[in-house]
Parts: sequence; C-alpha cells; structure tokens
Amino acid sequence: MAMPFIDPFGRAITYLRVSVTDRCDLRCVYCMAEDMHFLPKRDLLSLEELDRLCSAFVRRGVRKLRITGGEPLVRRDILSLFKSLSRHLDAGHLDELTLTTNGTQLARHAEALAACGVRRINVSLDTLDPAKFRTITRWGDLDRVLDGLAAARAAGLAIKINTVALKGVNDQEIPDLIAWAHGLGMELTLIEVMPLGEIEPGRIDQFLPLSLVRSQLKQRYTLEDLDDRTGGPARYVRLRETGGRLGFITPMTHNFCESCNRVRVTCTGTLYMCLGQDDAADLRGPLRASECDALLEQAIAEAITRKPKGHDFVIDRRQARPAVGRHMSVTGG
Repeated sequence: MAMPFIDPFGRAITYLRVSVTDRCDLRCVYCMAEDMHFLPKRDLLSLEELDRLCSAFVRRGVRKLRITGGEPLVRRDILSLFKSLSRHLDAGHLDELTLTTNGTQLARHAEALAACGVRRINVSLDTLDPAKFRTITRWGDLDRVLDGLAAARAAGLAIKINTVALKGVNDQEIPDLIAWAHGLGMELTLIEVMPLGEIEPGRIDQFLPLSLVRSQLKQRYTLEDLDDRTGGPARYVRLRETGGRLGFITPMTHNFCESCNRVRVTCTGTLYMCLGQDDAADLRGPLRASECDALLEQAIAEAITRKPKGHDFVIDRRQARPAVGRHMSVTGG
C-alpha cells in the first residue's frame, strides 16, 4: 500500500464518504427543498468509475468507506458496487464498508448488504410519530422504515440511528427515541442541524443546540463520557440506565475539526475536502483522462493540500442564509 494522503495539519485521510446519487425517495425538510432539481444521469460517475475512485483512496490509506446519497439504495444495481468493493475487506486493506440510508429500501437489501461484508449501518430517523414523520419527510411512510430496520436486525447488521434535533419538532421526543433505540440494541446519535442549502423553513427556527439537549438529558439519565471513536465526528456517552450508547454531533456548538480525517466525493466525482467549505476538486476529469490512476491520485493529493483546518458553519441570524449554498444531498450525507 502507498503512503496515505496527509493534509497540511498532519491529519491522515483514513475515512472516505462517497455519494452514489443525489436522488432520494424522501424530501426531509432540513436536507432538501421540496422542488429539487436533480442531476441528469449522464453527469453521474458509473458504478465502475466509483469503484475505481474508491479503490484509489483505499490504496492510499483509507480504512473506512461509507456509501451515501441522496439515498444510496435507490441507485440502480448499487449492490454490485458493494459486492465489488468488498474485495478490499477480504484483502485486509479496508476495515469497514458501510452506508448511511433513510431505511426505506432496507427490507429489500439488508441480507444482500450483509453478504457483501457490511456489518454496520446508519439509518436517518427523526421521529417515531407517523404523522410527524410524514411532515418531516414530506411524504414518507414510517412503517416502511420500521420494516427495513427489522430486516436489518434480522440480517445481523448493527444499527445506529441518526436523529437531527429539530427545535419545536422532535425535541420533546428525544427521550422516547433513546428508550426505543436502546431497547432494541441500537445506538442513537443526535445531530445539530447544519446550514447547508436554501430550504423553506428557516435554519434559525430549526436549530436546537445539543448542549441544551444534553443538559436536559442529565436530569433524567446518568451520562458517562466515553473515549469511543468510530471514525466520524460523534462524541459518545453511555446512559447508565439503559446501558446504551448515545452520540452527539455538534458542528455548531462544539466543532470537531481538530481530528478530522474525512473527505467527501460526490456522485459526479467532485471532491470536497470539508463539508463546511466550498473549495472542491474535480476528480471526474483525471479519472476519465487515463486508464492509469496516476492522474487521479495526483489530483487527490493536490486537493488534500488545500484541506482547511476547520469549517465555517454558522447560523446567520442577521441574514438567515446558509453558510454553504449546496444542499446536504449534493455533497452526500
């Protein structure tokens, strides 16, 4: 294996998140506008190109690979990509192949994902109230997601529920979500809403600081800080009363940039060195310019030299505009 990519601050890039599509079968209010304009399919990297791109990163030290979207499981023939990438698990060059999903397609794909070496998944779910779920997702069916979770558990997949904390929407439901998730042996991670993309509800109205949530939870639970790291930005506690693990992702109130080991590639081959910055590099051009990966690796290496120390996320209360204009679904999870 070649030397890993190292950014200007000495951080090795060991975690790659790759979006395979900007499309999704839901329209969550904090993620997408209701009337989204999706990319034409001709602009997307083929599954073979995505495999080649991911493999280039694995050769240079990436140990964790997360497939994202949009909703990754709506991409046609997506299981063939998982099956192909699983060779890096078999060879010992990759520690984890996983995905983030909204759960709507899990009932169909859970067993196949497990067969491809996926051992753990993240499922985005913000409420257990069917009516509220439909409101948040604009048209989603909660039962379909719950069926998908049951299928994933039956397939032996470890599950982490990702919940975006939304002021006035699900803030009072967080203890119920914790009890439900931990009762089924699943983890739960709470996430602060991030200022990406123009959406109909204002970020100011949605934003709920997790420092406040944590303070409220301490009145009900005994929170024991953990040193656990899963390669991502979450900080974890153990709830003594449930025995389960609870994560906090706090890009707004306590950023996690000092240990950032991650980069993101979109479904069009655009590399973002930071979720909260607009600087990006085109990898599709060098990928298609040569069957040899030398140009691709050169482009990646040059881009990593521009990885910033941290992001610029801020809720702009004066102008109520996002810190970054692109939607989360464009960058990928």
